[in-house]
Amino acid sequence: MTEAADLVVTNAEVHTLGDPDETSEAIAVRDGDVVRLGPSYDLEFLVGVDTEVVDAGGRVVLPGFVDAHTHLLTAGRYLVHADLSAAEGPDEAVELLRERAAEIGDGNGDEWVLGFGYDESTWDDLRYLAAEDLARVSETAPVVAFREDMHVASVNRVVLDRYRDAMPDGDVLTDRGDATDGGEPTGVVVEGAVDPVYDAVEPDAGEARELAEAAQRHANSRGVTAVHDMVRKSKAPEVYRGMDLADELTLRIRLNYWADHLDSLVDAGLRTNHGSDMVQVGAIKSYTDGSLGGRTAKLSEPYADAPGETGQWVVPPEEIREVVSRADAAGFQTTLHAIGDEAIDLALDAYADTSDPGAMRHRVEHCELASDEAIERFADLGVVASVQPNFHKWGFEGGLYEDRLGDRRTGANRLPAYLDAGAPLAFGSDCMPLDPLLGVHHAVNAPTEGQSIDVTDALRAYTSGAAYAGFDEDRLGTLEPGKRADFVALDPSPWEDEGRIEDVEVAFTAVGGELVYDAR
Repeated sequence: MTEAADLVVTNAEVHTLGDPDETSEAIAVRDGDVVRLGPSYDLEFLVGVDTEVVDAGGRVVLPGFVDAHTHLLTAGRYLVHADLSAAEGPDEAVELLRERAAEIGDGNGDEWVLGFGYDESTWDDLRYLAAEDLARVSETAPVVAFREDMHVASVNRVVLDRYRDAMPDGDVLTDRGDATDGGEPTGVVVEGAVDPVYDAVEPDAGEARELAEAAQRHANSRGVTAVHDMVRKSKAPEVYRGMDLADELTLRIRLNYWADHLDSLVDAGLRTNHGSDMVQVGAIKSYTDGSLGGRTAKLSEPYADAPGETGQWVVPPEEIREVVSRADAAGFQTTLHAIGDEAIDLALDAYADTSDPGAMRHRVEHCELASDEAIERFADLGVVASVQPNFHKWGFEGGLYEDRLGDRRTGANRLPAYLDAGAPLAFGSDCMPLDPLLGVHHAVNAPTEGQSIDVTDALRAYTSGAAYAGFDEDRLGTLEPGKRADFVALDPSPWEDEGRIEDVEVAFTAVGGELVYDAR
């Protein structure tokens, strides 16, 4: 006699998202794994006394989304601190910060007033927030507004006075350019000058737990069942493992550690893929360049709006090569943040010097301005392109890419080229925002035909593609017997109206066959 299932989802349009993408009406789960797909009538024979039966109401059911590039505690900060992502100008951003100051009751004291996610490229007044703006929030408490790329921060005079000595002159913007020119600091800091501010506001274990729990709830509500989290000098790994032991994780978490953790990880005997069913060691991560928003992405030709400037190396090339070599030799996957074409080429050069980059699934994060030759090298080397399709929002006429790149804007984020070349393609959000359906929308509705892909390919990049980037294709990324029962139900179908995928709602989300979000 066939053993009863723990969960049976019926009356669904289940897409496996395998190759080919097969569909069925129902899915059965036992012990956290998919055990059968088929017609609802057939799977009803697996319903026992204790089986939970969920009527999907005709909704589309897909594998759970795997976000291949997140900063989970940052996502939590958007939810707990001032969320500046919706601000339509400097005044609105300041007002949101003032509301946060009032909320904590310390706008005139000494508690940090923090805001996250502003994007001046969408404002009529195309400028960063400055110290004079933040003075309207408080002149005694430290105030910081982080740009959404996290490579730029705006701070008030209190923060400048406290941390100026720890900030590299070239990364402190002034009314003459940067502090090497002897100008007056504007309150805008980039790259290395942001680091002491990050360190100062890094949450302790208690706050990290609060942020992780908030971010986890939000991720599940957007159909996310697994994330690749980028961590540095953070309590996040301790928090995740504590939540795992307490059986309180509803997200599978892959920890990509910054390169300054490498020695400690080696000393602890850890390697890529060590861990539990819910928390695993991922890659060693490093920067190469900065961001297009901060004009610090490393380009081979100058910025359109800053003639003579080609960005900067956040980490020197020789150091990048050393990190990749050491991590690879120690058994770690490596992932490099690289946005400009020159930075992407450096990352691929470093991987080409390793013994088998494809087997180690070394990755490049963002890959915004890869050349034709670079994309072919991704395929030849087997290096994973870890891309954020939501960045297409900057690619339309009059957007950030046109400002920074001019005619080169249509050469950014060319998703079809990776698929045509046969390069491994994984999607993530970079928490801008943490919302795979928004990313799928932008992947399908990109600025030009040469940048857009179809719905099925976009969904695969956010499921099986991201699972592959985390060595997880044998248990995640598609719905088939033997794999973990991580899935999401959507309403309406993302294939129904391709121009409105961003409006698709998540009806429920399951991890290991347990409903962790239910909005029916």
